[in-house]
Amino acid sequence: MGYMDLDLDTLRWTGVKERTFIAVKPDGVQRKRVGEIVQRFEKKGFKLVGFKLLKASKDLLREHYWEHRNRPFYNRLVTYMSSGPVVAMVWQGQDVVKTGRDMMGKTNPIDSMPGTFRGDFCVEMGRNVIHGSDSVESAQREISLWFKESELCDREVCSNNWIYD
Repeated sequence: MGYMDLDLDTLRWTGVKERTFIAVKPDGVQRKRVGEIVQRFEKKGFKLVGFKLLKASKDLLREHYWEHRNRPFYNRLVTYMSSGPVVAMVWQGQDVVKTGRDMMGKTNPIDSMPGTFRGDFCVEMGRNVIHGSDSVESAQREISLWFKESELCDREVCSNNWIYD
């Protein structure tokens, strides 16, 4: 999809206002990786606008992973993601969706480079620590599933002038 194909609602989500949904999966929470993941996003210059720790319901997870419903791993994924606490986050900044995906690494940790979350923290695809939106449109959908608008804090940060030209 090109820039000219985006609707007006999506355009409000581009540039430094772009947002992505990031979830630290139960294995990442249990292995105490939340702090380092947050730290890396902050070091990159992204702004945290939503954060919560929750045990996600199977209904929420079924809706979240709906596009995978016909895949053989779907039920295992929903069961796994509901097995323990998840940290759900919304990050904002220039190209945060693509950059977040790059920071995560490939879905299969074996294919992930050192320096990525999955390259550094994971061995197996079924326990790959983190989920991140794969497009601005997916981010909009995922954020609306996990957060109410009133739970998001769009605040001014003094470092923007030092991050963006």
